[in-house]
Amino acid sequence: MFSHGGFVQLVVKRIYELTRTEPRRYTLGLFTMGNSCSNLGIPPAKGPNAVGCTDFMMDHTAQGSFFRLYYPCQETEKAEKPDWVPCREYFNGLADFMKINRTLSERIFNHLFGMCSTTLFFTHSECFLLLTHQLLFPRTLYSAICAEMASQGFIVASVEHRDQSASATYYFNAESERANENLPKMSASAQDSLVKEWMYYRALQHGESEFPLRNKQVKQRADECILALDKLTEINSGRAVQNALQTKFDWTTLENSMDLCRIAAMGHSFGGATVIEALCKEVKFKCGIALDAWMFPLDDETFPRVKQPIFFINSEKFQWAGNISRMKKLESAIIQRKMITIRGTVHQSFPDFTFLTGNWIGKLMKLKGEIDPHIAIDLSNKATLAFLQRHLGLEKDFNQWDALIDGQDENLIQGTNVTVLQSAI
Repeated sequence: MFSHGGFVQLVVKRIYELTRTEPRRYTLGLFTMGNSCSNLGIPPAKGPNAVGCTDFMMDHTAQGSFFRLYYPCQETEKAEKPDWVPCREYFNGLADFMKINRTLSERIFNHLFGMCSTTLFFTHSECFLLLTHQLLFPRTLYSAICAEMASQGFIVASVEHRDQSASATYYFNAESERANENLPKMSASAQDSLVKEWMYYRALQHGESEFPLRNKQVKQRADECILALDKLTEINSGRAVQNALQTKFDWTTLENSMDLCRIAAMGHSFGGATVIEALCKEVKFKCGIALDAWMFPLDDETFPRVKQPIFFINSEKFQWAGNISRMKKLESAIIQRKMITIRGTVHQSFPDFTFLTGNWIGKLMKLKGEIDPHIAIDLSNKATLAFLQRHLGLEKDFNQWDALIDGQDENLIQGTNVTVLQSAI
């Protein structure tokens, strides 16, 4: 298992140094999208649509669905800019994981982050994409990918998982629910009395085997992806919904806006494994995109049960023979399974962290590889769009990037750079 603590600790310390010398607010200058970026340096989305986002929690309990929704919209003059990380507790969770005093993470939060939402007009989308995050990350840290997909016409739900694999997440509770779980559903007025309950990363215990924990988590993650799809299906049908976050977003604007026959799942690292598990469990996902997938959490019997097309987009520096051999168990002569590797990339070339630092610090913290991160994410996004058009039946021009699916670019490798013995597959 790769180490997350090292790079995150360096990130936190670097951000702390920045706050001492140059207090700044890091907001996502994405919503709505013009063609400008925020202080974070996250690349602007390149599609024809402006992008909005809002957070959604249905219902308020730990068993409900929680995701950030990115959507194509009409640009407005007074669009708010949602902050990159909305609550200090996410950094508290990272601090706990790294055994750092929470005061440090709270100081980072006070200097850099906050929370706001957007209230934009919605425009019709042809397809739906669900994204699942890696170990330790919350739902918000893949905004470069999510915004690009939304600008190209997708509705993207970035799910926050409650399997205790994120640094932190939360749900709502009420005193009455603690006393009696069998009480009827709360009225809207009772929503005001809800108490936020935080759930933090669950570390391996001393001597504990990792596979049972990760396997249980990946199954829950897949269920949460399916639940998010179910909730969006309800919204699309016009059913009244209640957002426990009480945002100003009007969910009725989403009625009949999604073609739910064109649904894909996408994920990075642990999220890549989650994609495979979700495809196995739910045939409504027509295809999957696995970004530098960590295949360890999956049961061997899962592989032959997956019937949909899959596209593995790997980094050059993260993959190893054992992991690739598990990907190759999904090879099929009938169902299209593709794999490419982006030259000069590292595992963190996909999340937003790669755009946060300068070149040498980014390489020191293994957030950047040898390739320009903007070029890398652009290749990944274009190859993804071409694959989605091919397998969702979209009438777009994404097929102009079909060659990327086969690794035909100077910055791509067809298949993998890792040598795998046939006996290992």
